Amino acid sequence: MDRSLLFPVRAALLSAMAMAAAWGCSKSAGGGAAGGLPTGALDQAIGRAIGDPSTCLLLADRATGKVLYRYGESFNCVRGVPACDRPGYLSATQALTLAATPGGRGASCPSVADGSRSVGWAEGVASERRRDLVYSAVMEGQTALPGHEMAARLDDAFRKAGL
Repeated sequence: MDRSLLFPVRAALLSAMAMAAAWGCSKSAGGGAAGGLPTGALDQAIGRAIGDPSTCLLLADRATGKVLYRYGESFNCVRGVPACDRPGYLSATQALTLAATPGGRGASCPSVADGSRSVGWAEGVASERRRDLVYSAVMEGQTALPGHEMAARLDDAFRKAGL
């Protein structure tokens, strides 16, 4: 590896880590009760189902698109990773627009050329008693689950959390 690249790469990583820390890691998007959602139950159920340091899950109101709950660090929700089922890269925030796709969306693929890391995507509907909610979830790393497995686990997690 060209050692002249190490300093710029290290500086970029430190900058990204500082931005993620500044954004905070609040799990409810509004910093409070997340629009009446059971945040404690969601934290536990999602953590058990797909919890990983690289996990992001956004839960939004289907009608308005407003994010009501976030699981994971902000950085993981806004960073672009391979879309897998279409060209280019997506963030979990961008993928929320795919959540209303009939049958949901589950996609997986390697995230690096040597296949040592992968990305898993799951988007779909998570109906709550009072309103329709949609979600977008992404995992990236050596232990990322396939998208269809994420979707199955999330359906169960949402039910356990009382949605």
